[in-house]
Amino acid sequence: MFRKQKQILLLAIMVLCGAVTAIAQELVKLSLQEALALASKNNTNILNSDLDLKIAQKKVWETIATGLPQISGKGTYQHIFKVPTMSFGGSTVLSNTEVPWNDATQSGTMSSLTLSTGEKIYLNSEAGAPIELALKNSTTFDLTLSQLIFSGSYIVGLRATQVYYGLTKQNAEKTRLDVIETVTNTYTMIQLAEESKKILSQNLENINKTLYEISEMNKQGFLEKTDVDQLEVTANTIRNAMNQIDSNLNMAYRLLKIQLGMEDAEKIELTDSLESGESLTKSSLELITETFNLGQNIDYQLIQTSEKAAKLELDLAKSNYLPTIAGFYNHTEKLKAPAFDFAPKDLIGINLSLPIFSSGQRMSVVAQKRMALEKAKNTRMLVSSSLAMQASQYQNELKLKLEKYQNQKKSAELSNDIYERTLEKYKQGMASSMDLMTSQNQYLSNLTDYYQSIYDVIGAKSKLEKMFNTNQNTEN
Repeated sequence: MFRKQKQILLLAIMVLCGAVTAIAQELVKLSLQEALALASKNNTNILNSDLDLKIAQKKVWETIATGLPQISGKGTYQHIFKVPTMSFGGSTVLSNTEVPWNDATQSGTMSSLTLSTGEKIYLNSEAGAPIELALKNSTTFDLTLSQLIFSGSYIVGLRATQVYYGLTKQNAEKTRLDVIETVTNTYTMIQLAEESKKILSQNLENINKTLYEISEMNKQGFLEKTDVDQLEVTANTIRNAMNQIDSNLNMAYRLLKIQLGMEDAEKIELTDSLESGESLTKSSLELITETFNLGQNIDYQLIQTSEKAAKLELDLAKSNYLPTIAGFYNHTEKLKAPAFDFAPKDLIGINLSLPIFSSGQRMSVVAQKRMALEKAKNTRMLVSSSLAMQASQYQNELKLKLEKYQNQKKSAELSNDIYERTLEKYKQGMASSMDLMTSQNQYLSNLTDYYQSIYDVIGAKSKLEKMFNTNQNTEN
């Protein structure tokens, strides 16, 4: 029993803590500029591109370091099961004893002499003491200093790392521009949904008020039940539309939080009002009339860098014909040296590697890289023409969408006036419920098209701003 009460108490504490945490969760209010600044710090794609840039910086130093002095140490221990020996010969002695000759030790009786007494004296050679030519157990330490003096591939590699870093930096910029476009579109989508929700809510309020009035009139016999039912159907249609907007808003907010690198549990509120009217028209016209600067486009910058990389690959292939020169210094220390040790302790020298003949392999590689460079040049020219045409196409699209927006704005205003007048006529019995439903459907349809036209204009603007690489400052 006590255990059960304890579990209930723990559960209550957990629920209470969760409630306190939810209450303590602050509402984050964001303008579009603040949202872009937040995305530039927390967006996963931008964070990864920043890491790629840091990796490229380390790669540059890695390449530079290969041409700087290198120091390496090595320790060796060895055990020799049978140590080789050598004898340098011993001494000769006179003896009255004959010793058999031994070729291996070069010892034994070399000559003899017979005295007048008949006694023989022998000249014997005695073997010298053997000398070990190595140590049974030995430990050696080597220290080597090397320095690259000349290498064609190293010189080209230094230039290539700078190009590689520039390419990584441009890719990071392209990622940033992609995130700006995506966040702007999502922010605008939420603004449109919130604005639509407000208008539908006001419309539903008016419908409910009218519904109450005609319901009372129906009770008094002035209107038919069909009119009441028809208006109820209209109200339900608006409720369904609002429910759909709520569902879309929930998903849009979650998408925006993912793009901004925020937790799903965080609450956000957009503070900017939807760009429309004169502001939207003015900013759109400025982009439509702006001259496209090819060199400022990030895609063109990337293709230029790719051409530089192809040129460096050709230079690298040519550098394979050049020699490689490196100097070195070596110092050796032995814990214990053998009696006869001819290995020097210190050495200094130069290594020269000279390519002489490769059966046409290097020539084939150079030819391939030269053709690859030609392809890169052709691609750059094609991209240049394509981007100029695309910029003109985007400007025409924005112009058409702007004209459509202006027309839809007028249509929405007119259909709203028509609906308001029809609603008044309906209240006065001068219009049927079918007239009211038709005018309302027309109004809602035009309102939807109006907001869609705003979204289309802002989306077209974002594409142009990304292409022109203008007004892309995300600093808060």
